[in-house]
Amino acid sequence: MDRKRELSSIDLAAVVRELASYEGAKVDKAYLYGDDLLRLKMRDFDRGRLELLIEVGEIKRAHTAAPEHVPAAPGRPPNFAMMLRNRLSGADFAGVEQFEFDRILQFNFKREDGDTTIVAELFGQGNLAVLDENNEVVDSLDTVRLKSRTVAPGSQYEFPSSRVNPLEIDYEEFEYRMNDSDTDVVRTLATQLNFGGLYAEEVCTRANVEKAKDISDADEEEYERLYAAIERLKEPLETGNFDPRVYYEDDTRVDVTPFPLEEYEDRDAEAFDSFNAALDDYFTNLDLSGDDDAAKSQEPQKPDFQGQIEKQQRIIDQQQGAIEGFERQAEAEREKAELLYGNYGFVDEILSTVQNARAEDTPWADIEARFEEGAERGIAAAEAVRGIDESEGTVAVEIDDTEITLFPEDGVEKNADRLYQEAKRIEEKKAGAQAAIEDTREELEAVKKRKEEWEAEPEAERDDEEPEDIDWLSRASIPIRKQEQWYERFRWFRTSDGFLVIGGRNADQNEELVKKYMDRNDLFFHSQAHGGPITILKTSDPSEPSRDVDVPNRSKEEAAQFAVSYSSVWKDGRFSGDAYMVSPEQVSKTPESGEYLEKGAFAIRGDRTYFRDTPVGVAVGITVEPNTRVIGGPPSAIESQAETYIEVEPGQYAQNDAAKRLYRQFRERFEDTSFVRKVASADLIQEFLPAGGSRMID
Repeated sequence: MDRKRELSSIDLAAVVRELASYEGAKVDKAYLYGDDLLRLKMRDFDRGRLELLIEVGEIKRAHTAAPEHVPAAPGRPPNFAMMLRNRLSGADFAGVEQFEFDRILQFNFKREDGDTTIVAELFGQGNLAVLDENNEVVDSLDTVRLKSRTVAPGSQYEFPSSRVNPLEIDYEEFEYRMNDSDTDVVRTLATQLNFGGLYAEEVCTRANVEKAKDISDADEEEYERLYAAIERLKEPLETGNFDPRVYYEDDTRVDVTPFPLEEYEDRDAEAFDSFNAALDDYFTNLDLSGDDDAAKSQEPQKPDFQGQIEKQQRIIDQQQGAIEGFERQAEAEREKAELLYGNYGFVDEILSTVQNARAEDTPWADIEARFEEGAERGIAAAEAVRGIDESEGTVAVEIDDTEITLFPEDGVEKNADRLYQEAKRIEEKKAGAQAAIEDTREELEAVKKRKEEWEAEPEAERDDEEPEDIDWLSRASIPIRKQEQWYERFRWFRTSDGFLVIGGRNADQNEELVKKYMDRNDLFFHSQAHGGPITILKTSDPSEPSRDVDVPNRSKEEAAQFAVSYSSVWKDGRFSGDAYMVSPEQVSKTPESGEYLEKGAFAIRGDRTYFRDTPVGVAVGITVEPNTRVIGGPPSAIESQAETYIEVEPGQYAQNDAAKRLYRQFRERFEDTSFVRKVASADLIQEFLPAGGSRMID
């Protein structure tokens, strides 16, 4: 049995309940051990010394600890610890909250000169963020810059998307979410209702419902028993009446829970007076040094310092280019605003003409025709008009060789102010880019320092050999390494050349991809057949500025195959189709006159590059390094990235049935079947299968 390394959402709910009794304790000092363990030394007026430990690395936990279990104070405190001491010394502990049903805790502290919140992200890579009273990030252990959220000094803290809380839903919603699943009972509870594996199994055991029963075979009575089991499970979390247990296997601590589990009924266990005491005992005695995986992860490897240095330098060059671009853009917007004020009467004449015409319900086309007639007669104001966008209600004018887009109903002042505000917004982006480049420079210096230390280390004290290839399929235990990415809610894959390709799953996502995630240097693909996803090949990583690069034909062909495979071509049982590629400026939401664009559809203008008779093709695979996850896409891309993969083609099995067949095949390939269950469930595999029937290719 794998030893627990991370606290679940239910565990954290129990921790929050118990820590409420310590509200009012005074903070003395903060300590940081390594880069992931925070210790807060506090004084509780009734119970004396209080030690709070928060760890966000390989081990993820938060609990109080007995003084004898606290590590000795480290040497000179790092800047993060000094910042916390300055903000928290003498502050009152004002309580802790759990964000939604997520593995995120907010520790609140109050002091006369300002409040402070420490946000502990106990999921994924883990992180600690320190917020001021306005929820602005003062500092964080790791800087996060994603499309979906940002955690960086000076930014507003953004929580990840919230998940359903299974302890708060009523029976109707419970029934709906269960019926909406196409997998078995236990995996539905674990994923759709966010219980996680252990507590999903516990609910099934308490309800006396077969875990592996297909959801379509479960009846109303079993649903009621499951819901009643959930109600019993949450009762101690509401009352605080815990009966904590530390569970053993062969005299080794393997798990800790806030109350006894029927799932562990046959295991040796030790009872504790409080859940925090149980957690303290468990994690104090958690020794991972004997784990093969942990030991291997600690074996010295020869780092590619030069490659890291070159990568950081490339990022710096790109960020510097972005900063210069922001400067030019901001200056251009200010110049436009000044041109409006410098030609106030002239611009006001144009705007007033449009306002008066619209007040008389004159069509936009007629207004544009009037300006064209005026230009022919040599009227200066009319000559300055360069076009009218009926869909946006704007007028484009040219002043001193500069084209400016105006909103007629706003008048000169508001249009100028809008341009000034846009310049300000761009300068804020510049400030963010400057902060990012400083972070990158610090990372570059850190890599250079590690390189110097490595090269200065005696040869005999390090292992210069690259680790041998590991046969993960035959390993009895495979470590789980997950790092959630913003693009995983879309269809996605990485090409053979490393470019990210993303596609929409529905009309809403198609709209979102074009409006929010498509940059000027990206490539836009779509199948000629109806019903295909909007497909975008990103020419830069999401954390980097957009850049103009040469995309190899191989990556373009893979993106085209992706667009065709996930279109109606597959669903119709055909084995090839056409796709085309255009640049982002050719994609528009404005239809041609007399036409209508449905939600998720776009008008394409200009020449297209076609990929004729592109064969359909999808492979689904499992990766182990550097992250453990399911991936899927064109076979030529997946085969080089996955530890093992299965190719599929249009066939007779429905999408969910095909996913189950692939799941069973993967379980046969890996010695560690629990690993497959954790990272490649049938519902995760199904996300990478095209709509319609499929079959495995032998």
